[in-house]
Amino acid sequence: MNAPVEVRAEDAFDAAAVHAWLSTKVEGLGDEPPLVRQFPGGASNLTYQLTYPDRELILRRPPAGHKAASAHDMRREYRVQHALKPVFPYVPRMLAFGDDERVLGGDFYVMEKLDGLILRGDLPEGMTLTPEQARELSGKVVDRLVDLHAVDVGKAGLADLGKGAGYVGRQIRGWSERYVAARTENVGDFAEVRAWLAENQPAEVKICLIHNDYRLDNLVLDGPETLNITGVLDWEMATLGDPLMELGSMLAYWVEAGDDDVMHASRRQPTHLPGMFTREEFVARYAEKTGLEIGDWRFYEVYGLFRLAAVLQQLYRRYHDGATRNPAFKDFWQFVGYLDWRCREIIAKGRV
Repeated sequence: MNAPVEVRAEDAFDAAAVHAWLSTKVEGLGDEPPLVRQFPGGASNLTYQLTYPDRELILRRPPAGHKAASAHDMRREYRVQHALKPVFPYVPRMLAFGDDERVLGGDFYVMEKLDGLILRGDLPEGMTLTPEQARELSGKVVDRLVDLHAVDVGKAGLADLGKGAGYVGRQIRGWSERYVAARTENVGDFAEVRAWLAENQPAEVKICLIHNDYRLDNLVLDGPETLNITGVLDWEMATLGDPLMELGSMLAYWVEAGDDDVMHASRRQPTHLPGMFTREEFVARYAEKTGLEIGDWRFYEVYGLFRLAAVLQQLYRRYHDGATRNPAFKDFWQFVGYLDWRCREIIAKGRV
C-alpha cells in the first residue's frame, strides 16, 4: 500500500465508536481510540490504518454511494481470508467482523497489518533492481499465482464460494452488462469487443480458487533484497473460476517496457524494468508450471483489458454522478477509450 494519509472527509468515521466495539473483540488495546489514517491507493473498498501505541491494525469497509451488489461484501471477504489462512498462509490474520450499523453504518472488518514492501508505480527512493532480481521476482509472482490456483477448496471450506461451471460465459455477460450500465456519453460502447468475446468463448480449462485482482501491487514482499512474497492483499473479488481468465485479468495491468506511451502513463507497477517478464513470458511460465493448455491467448488478453475498462468506467461513473469527489477517478474515461481501441487491435491480429 501507499503510505496512509489523512482521511478524506467523505470517508471519515467515528474512531471512538470503532474503538469501543473493537475493544470487546481484541485484548490489550487500551483506553484511547486509535489514530486513523486512510490508504489512498484503493479504488474500490476503503482501507484504513488504526494506530495504537503498540500495534497497527487494518480496517476495511465499503465506500458510500452507489456500488455493485456483490463487489463490496465484507462478510464474504472476511470469510475467504479466515478460511484460507490455514491452507494458503499468504493472507492477513482476521481479527474481527462487524455488522452493527451503529458502529460504522454497515459491515466492516479488522485484520492484522502485514509489514513489508509493496511495489507501486516506481521503485521506492533508494531502491534498485538488477535485471536478474527483476526476473527472479517475476518468476515468484507467477509461482505464487500457481500456488493459489492449486488450493484445495474443499479442505479450505470454500467449495461453495462460486457457481462453478459456466464461469467464462457468466463473466462475459456480467462485465458486458456492467459496462453498458456504467457507460457515460464520453466513452464508446465496446460493441465490437463485447460481441467478439461472446462469440469466441473457449471451454473452461478447470474451476479453482482465483483471487480475481491478483497484481504485483497487491503483493507484500519481505524486503528489497530477498523479494520473497509473504502476503496477498485485497480478496474482495475472490471466487471459484477459470484460472486463465484470472491470468488475462492480471496481465491487463502488466505494462512492458515496449508498450506505448498511453499504457506507460497508466502503469501502477514497476513491471517495465529491465529483466521483468514480458506478458508472453509470464503466460509461458504459468503454462509450464500448471501443465494447462492456453489455446488462443487473444481471448484472455482481450477479456482482461475489457474487464479493466469496465472496472474503470464504473469508478468514473461514480465520480461523474457525484457519488464521490475522489480526484483519482476524474480522467478514467480517457483510458477507457484507449482500451476499446487496444482490444480491437488485438482482435484484428487474428484476422486473415
